[in-house]
Formats: sequence, structure tokens, C-alpha cells
Amino acid sequence: MTAVLPDFILPAERSATAPPEARGLARDEVRMLVSDNGILTHARFRDLPGFLRPDDLVVVNNSSTMSAAVDARYRGEPVVLHFSTWLDDGGWVVELRAPEGVPFTTTTPESGARVELPGAVARLRAPWLPTATRLWIADLTVDVPDLLARHGRPITYSYVTQRWSPDYYRTVFGRERGSAEMPSAGRPFTDTLVTNLVSAGITLTPITLHTGVSSPETGEPPSPERYAVSPTTARLVNAAHAAGGRVVAVGTTVTRALESAAAPSGLVHPASGWTNLILSAARPARAVDALITGWHEPGASHLHLLEAVAGTDRVQTAYRAALDTGYLWHEFGDTALLFGEPNGQHSGEPNGQHGGEPNGQHGGEPNDLHSGEPNDHSSEPNNRHSGKSNKQHRREPSD
Repeated sequence: MTAVLPDFILPAERSATAPPEARGLARDEVRMLVSDNGILTHARFRDLPGFLRPDDLVVVNNSSTMSAAVDARYRGEPVVLHFSTWLDDGGWVVELRAPEGVPFTTTTPESGARVELPGAVARLRAPWLPTATRLWIADLTVDVPDLLARHGRPITYSYVTQRWSPDYYRTVFGRERGSAEMPSAGRPFTDTLVTNLVSAGITLTPITLHTGVSSPETGEPPSPERYAVSPTTARLVNAAHAAGGRVVAVGTTVTRALESAAAPSGLVHPASGWTNLILSAARPARAVDALITGWHEPGASHLHLLEAVAGTDRVQTAYRAALDTGYLWHEFGDTALLFGEPNGQHSGEPNGQHGGEPNGQHGGEPNDLHSGEPNDHSSEPNNRHSGKSNKQHRREPSD
């Protein structure tokens, strides 16, 4: 895992292999472990309003999920091509996977090679994030959104034992199509639960972050992702802090977006573009006070993000409790609400006036996006890997 739980092993039976609906549960009936000020509480997700206050702000991701997996052939071998994100020059970031939902290892992808798709061809251009070769830039002979609408299905991995319709991979907040995989922390929300939150005086507001594919190589940090924090959301975050409220991020995606738009003071500014921001105990959260999240596998870099919000001790205690009491992992599994240190310090004016540039964000489009290398001051994609990868893969869900 991390230094938090070096002995963490996820038993196979803790993987949620199907949606909770298949287990006779409503979406908001999944279990929720709450860690608040050193106290652990076991609850159901529909109990969420009882753990929040009227001055709290819940920030959600309004990105909706594409049917981003397409059956294909590469050098005569059956593969599944995962579409991760689009580039401004018309190229797409893609990943080759085996039909069984595991890494494709039969042959090595090469520049100029063709991937045969239904009625189309994807030609591999170059690795997206050298020196890694998991993700490639590809040029397509057809319109990709049309291809996905006709032939795509939701991306799945080997622990999901059957295919489920796209409806199971949608959240109630999804409005802006663009995520390769479901921002799964928002999945347990229902229309009724949202109504109950609003009725309790709790405000909800969106950001947009389009998730890329998961399953990174061991030690591979999160890939660059497109995001946008609107002026309205920035103003509401700053106003909540000014009023003594807490900002609750629904998922690691929301946390990454808000922190990419946050100045060192914690003041959040409107921002959009690409983010390479990697949060950890060394770069703790500035704007996010609590996090709703699924449960992440050992070795997942998202665990560092959890530590950045809630602190190492709280994450350690929560994971040990989840392991001891039968919580389920992955996008169809259970969830957690992790609060950070109480009375966190956030300065800045509630009207969102600029008081310095946020760290790790920029407005507009990256200058060198056409080359497939997002430009972001928080981290340079070309320097994201050093040495040779060991080619081991872990499932790292985007939530």
C-alpha cells in the first residue's frame, strides 16, 4: 500500500464483482465507514446527511462516463482498446488490454502499428508519457464518439465477472461526457439522497474532471487529466470556508480538481485545462476538508491523496477497520467518508477574488497539447517515470 499499511493484502472475496443492485441493495444502501475526529462509525450511504452540517459544501464531479472499451485486433490477436482521453490535435490516448480484462502482453505495441476496429483503424503514434509504454497516442480513421456510441461498452476489469449495461456506470451528476471510467465515488448518490441533502441545508456544486483509464503500472503516478472549476464553484468553496463550513469532495477526482485550482492560502480560483497535480502527505490538501471515496487497492497512488486530506493515521485506522469488518472494494463496492483535522485553516475572501496563482493549474489549453504532452506546472509528464517499469499492474479506480 504505502507506509500506512505495508502489510495490506486485499482478499479476493473483498472485490465487489457486481453492482449492489445485483446484491439486492439500492445504490445508497452500500456501507459507509465514517472517520470524524478520531471516531469511526459504520453506516449506510443514505445516512450521509446526518454526518454533515448545514454550512458544509458537497462538491461533485459532473463528468459522465463514455462507453470507452471497443473490441479490436492487434497483429492478429484479439484485444480490447480502451479510449482514455482526447487531444487537441485529434489524436486519442488509448490502452491495449487483453479480452479477459488484464494487461495485454502477447506482443509489444509499436509506433506505426495498426489496431483494427469495427469499420475503423487506430494507428499508434507514440507513447503518451515516455518512458512508460502503457498509454499510446493513436490516430483514428473515424469520429471516435460515433465509434464508441456504436461499438463501445463500459471499461471493466477481471474482477467484474459479467457485463453490465452503461446505466450501471452512470452517476446522477453526470452531464459532461468525457470520462473513460466512472467517477465512482458519486455512484451511491440517488435523487432522493440529493433531495435529502438539500432539504438539510447542505449545498452541492459541481466541478468537471474527465477521468482517464486506470490500471497503472506499479509506481506509476496518476496521468494528466482535463478539469474545470467554474467561477460559481470557486466562490461557493471560498464562501463555505469563510462561514466556518467544511468542503466535502466526492471522490479523488473532485479533490484533484479543487486542489489544482487552490492557491497556497487555500483560496480557490476558477481554473481549467490539464492537471498533473499529485497530492500526498508532502503536499497536503489546501481546500478540501473531507473526502467521500471508495476503497483503493494496495499500492494505489490514490492512497497518498487520501493521506493528503485525512492524514496518515486516520487513513490507516479506517483501512484496518474496513478490512476487519468486511467492506467491499472497487467501483461497485462500499465507501468511506474521511474527515481531516478539525478546524482546518483556510484563508481568503469568499467572493473568490484572486490572491495569487493556484499551484498546479493553468487556464485555457496547454500550449503543447498537440504533441500529446500536457503542460502543467505541478508536474511535467515527460518526467513522470524514471528507469524501467516492472510491468506489474494494479487496479486504480478513478472515483
